[in-house]
Amino acid sequence: MAKKDKKDKKDKKDYSIPDRYKPLSPWAYFGYSVLFLVPLVGLISIIVFSFDSSNINRRNFSRAFFLIFAVIVIYIVFFLAFGEVGPSLEEFLMGNG
Repeated sequence: MAKKDKKDKKDKKDYSIPDRYKPLSPWAYFGYSVLFLVPLVGLISIIVFSFDSSNINRRNFSRAFFLIFAVIVIYIVFFLAFGEVGPSLEEFLMGNG
């Protein structure tokens, strides 16, 4: 019986990984997406999680979300600066369009 116990323990491998490398569940991605979309709290959360090293997957997801926000802001600033969106938006708001 003792030999069988040794064999059972030998065959079982420990596949646990550190918390730092554990993947996020789909609900975690959904929850973080909702959190990041809240105007001021989301921006603060993105900045905090982008520099946090307690979970690599969460850090990378928040960095990707931050880059998406940055691209959208640059896109909006570009079109507002060159007047492509500005006049039509102004006409719409004034009631002429």
